[in-house]
Amino acid sequence: MKRSFLILFLSILSFSYIYADSYQVGDKAADFSLKNVDGTMVSMSDFKDANGIIVIFTCNHCPYSVLYEDRIIELDRKYKIKGYPVVAINPNDPVKQPEDSYDKMIIRANEKGFTFPYLWDNGQQVTEAYGASRTPHVFLLEKVDSEYFVRYIGAIDDNSKSPADVEEKFVENAIDALIDGEKPDPDFTKAIGCTIKWAD
Repeated sequence: MKRSFLILFLSILSFSYIYADSYQVGDKAADFSLKNVDGTMVSMSDFKDANGIIVIFTCNHCPYSVLYEDRIIELDRKYKIKGYPVVAINPNDPVKQPEDSYDKMIIRANEKGFTFPYLWDNGQQVTEAYGASRTPHVFLLEKVDSEYFVRYIGAIDDNSKSPADVEEKFVENAIDALIDGEKPDPDFTKAIGCTIKWAD
C-alpha cells in the first residue's frame, strides 16, 4: 500500500515538474528547429510572411489524431492564405510507440498528402516546453513584430468523433478573432485525445 502511494506521488510530482514551466496563454513562444518529413529543418523564423502559426501536436497512431487529419489539412488550406499556416509536431517517443517513428511519419504524410510541415520532436524538448499533453493538442501563436505569443491552447473543435456534428470550431473562431483584432474567447479548452508517450 505504501509502495503504491509512493509510486502515485512520484508520478504526480514528475508530471508537475514537466508542466510547471510550460506555456500559458499570453506567453512568448521560443523558436525551435525540428526535422520535417522531407528531411529539412523547420523553424518558426522560416515563416517570414506569417501572422501566426497553428502549432498542432499530433501523431500517426492515435485514433483521435487520425480522426482529425482531414480537419487539420482543411485548417491549413483555409488559414495559410490568411497568414496562419499549420505546423504539426509528433511528440511521441518512438521506442514507446513504434508507429510514431520518423520513417512512419514520412509514410503517413505521403499517404494523406499533408500540406503542412510534419516535424519530429526528437528528444521531446519542444513538447515539454509547450506543455502538450494529448494528441491532438493545439497552440495558436500570433506574431507580434518578429516574436510569437500564445493566444489559444486546447482542442480543435467540440466533437472529436464527427465533423458533421461540430457545433463550435475553437481554433477557427480563435484565428478569426485575431484577424479581427480581438482576443479569442475562449482562449483555453481541454484537449481531447491520446496521452503523449514520454521517453523513460
